[in-house]
Amino acid sequence: MRPFSRAPKRSAGETRAAAGSVFSGAPLRGKKPAAKPSDAGTEPVSPSQEHRLQQILAAAGFGSRRACEQLITDGRVEVDGQVARLGDRADARTQVIRVDGEALPKMRPVYLAVNKPKGYLCTSRDQQGRRRVIDLVPQSFGRVFPIGRLDQESEGLIILTNDGALCERLAHPRFEVAKKYQVQVAGLVEAELVDQLKKGIHVAEGVVQADEVKILSPHKKSSILEITLREGKNREIRRMLARVGHKVLHLKRVAVGPVKLGKLAAGDYRPLTNEEISRLYSAAGRPNTPKAAAPRAAKSRASAGKESPATPDRQKPDLQKSHGRKPPRRRGV
Repeated sequence: MRPFSRAPKRSAGETRAAAGSVFSGAPLRGKKPAAKPSDAGTEPVSPSQEHRLQQILAAAGFGSRRACEQLITDGRVEVDGQVARLGDRADARTQVIRVDGEALPKMRPVYLAVNKPKGYLCTSRDQQGRRRVIDLVPQSFGRVFPIGRLDQESEGLIILTNDGALCERLAHPRFEVAKKYQVQVAGLVEAELVDQLKKGIHVAEGVVQADEVKILSPHKKSSILEITLREGKNREIRRMLARVGHKVLHLKRVAVGPVKLGKLAAGDYRPLTNEEISRLYSAAGRPNTPKAAAPRAAKSRASAGKESPATPDRQKPDLQKSHGRKPPRRRGV
């Protein structure tokens, strides 16, 4: 067994950000759903699942994070036989964590595709008691969290999981995992609008833009569009279209990366297959290369193989100086 690691000190802002992006869940309990495919329960290959101990304990039902921090401070928590300290991190899937000598059950990964209906919230807590998307799946899956959000009036594909590493990657805009939507808007959409949405629309946070836009069904009273985004801001599609004079009548997300909504009925769920999970990890494996920079990078690699290995030494400082400059910040096309 590998020893648990000590977490570096963080500022208060970093701690809050990390707490919002870490998702650990309890193990599956009870019977497995009948609709679950035989390969969906197999653990996929994924990065380390190290999280702060208080988060793991809170997810396992030992109280609030503050209460779990007190358990650690009191020396009642052990990881692989060593007394834990506040700030330690551990992997609940591979390491033995004990509280007062009793071992926590191993966390089993859960990956679910849910067709969120209108009126449901993509949140784990709601003080007003409104319906949440996590209420659509049985409690036997343990504690799961939505990846990303759809606003209350939108519907479509939401992925629920207790896999913190995958959740963090898919939710972070810098990994640019494509999300596809079908949008019905009021009025006839002209072809010029497609170019405008792809070029960018100014909103309060700056310029937002669609990666792809297709007109699926143009009509005088309403039109249906297919819009693909690689980063999402709050109500981004509705705000973009409102700025160009088209009110959104209906919005449904139909794909997240390689996972498609398909014929999943509103309010239903299904476990992801091993192939879908692996492809999600591949899609979020590293930040995408900016479109404008990709051809130049390919050309540079091709030309590099043709260069003579006997480059004069006197040219090296100039080359290093050229490549050492920080390139200007650019936005996608």
